[in-house]
Amino acid sequence: MTTAAPAHRPLNRDDFRTLTLSALGGALEFYDFVIYVFFAAVIGTLFFPPDMPDWLRLLQTFGIFAAGYLARPLGGIIIAHFGDKLGRKKMFTLSIFLMAVPTLAIGLMPTYASIGIAAPLLLLLFRVMQGAAIGGEVPGAWVFVAEHAPANRTGIAVGTLTAGLTAGILLGSLVAAAINTRYSPEDVSGYAWRIPFILGGVFGFFAVYLRRFLEETPIFKELHAQKAIADELPLKATLRNHIGAVVVTMLLTWVLSAAIVVVVLFTPTYLQKVHHIAPALALQANSIATLALTFGCVVFGWAADRFGARNTMLAGFAGLLASSYHFYTGLPGDANSLLLNYGLTGFFVGAIATVPFVAVRAFPAAVRFTGLSFSYNVAYAIFGGLTPMLLTLWLQKDPLAPGHYVAALALLGMLLAFVPLAGRRHTVASALVRA
Repeated sequence: MTTAAPAHRPLNRDDFRTLTLSALGGALEFYDFVIYVFFAAVIGTLFFPPDMPDWLRLLQTFGIFAAGYLARPLGGIIIAHFGDKLGRKKMFTLSIFLMAVPTLAIGLMPTYASIGIAAPLLLLLFRVMQGAAIGGEVPGAWVFVAEHAPANRTGIAVGTLTAGLTAGILLGSLVAAAINTRYSPEDVSGYAWRIPFILGGVFGFFAVYLRRFLEETPIFKELHAQKAIADELPLKATLRNHIGAVVVTMLLTWVLSAAIVVVVLFTPTYLQKVHHIAPALALQANSIATLALTFGCVVFGWAADRFGARNTMLAGFAGLLASSYHFYTGLPGDANSLLLNYGLTGFFVGAIATVPFVAVRAFPAAVRFTGLSFSYNVAYAIFGGLTPMLLTLWLQKDPLAPGHYVAALALLGMLLAFVPLAGRRHTVASALVRA
């Protein structure tokens, strides 16, 4: 049994509304998830015993941050299970609600000085909730917009959504910079650190309200009408019938995580610690790279529609390989070369928009949410969590470790362009419904 593919047509007003609301919600949710790391030092001081050594306090603070990544697979699998059973829209709305609540709670909760050991324990609980929410949001958002988009506009849909997610990282960076510029260090430690969390929670509830105006995807409506929803556990059907799609999606996620974790999140610290670049310049360059990444996601999403996934992956990941090596081998350079080369590399990181383009087509509609969520979140938890530690150890032997790693994973992305899934021409709707 197959579903009828959406018509080949331009994006209309309803499509733009769906993309705008989805990307906005994704940006706000990613902002909520990453804002913690920008205030890690302050949080460590306030939520752990004052007599604890600084290194141990910071280690435990980042340990709680990492707990959010470890919670992603479980949260993603549970949310995706009900997304395949009850509908995409319900879970799409639930994920942002589950993010808004703990973000607001972190901004309002008492510190160690007030409630003792309960403070870090509550912080851990809220961080786990955030991780579970983001685990459902990213694959859920990709599935939602892909199933809404016309058949010939899947790439621009998932590319725009991915751009929204990366814009959330940029928003977090800009808000953190504004707080630290506007307030003195004493004020930041006293109360101003709470402002970004409270804003994130409030905006999150606003995004929940906006998502009420979204419609369930046409593909899920048809699944429901035809009583084609998976009878058994979607995860069981996925692992039994679609293990090849799982493996390919996990490898693609490895490429995506390398590009985001290394180029966007790890490199600012690398620039400062290894190449002794001033923090202000390093963060400015990172902002330019993240902005270029946001633009690149849209460009490569459009290209996937126009030229196909295989050709776009080959061009995009070849560009990432060349630009990243040029960037890392040219460090430290001067300010102009840093901004230009980092920005160019950031643009080619946008080739990650091909990952959801291939992944949403890899699974049939009945288990699509579960298949994508399981593959993406498990792979991201493993590779995203281990990469910073691997690079930290590798840097002891080779200062070009980040360049080698990104180049190697870009090469993997080019090789994955030749797997049959990347060359598929069927639409999201034309995949077999049968689980």
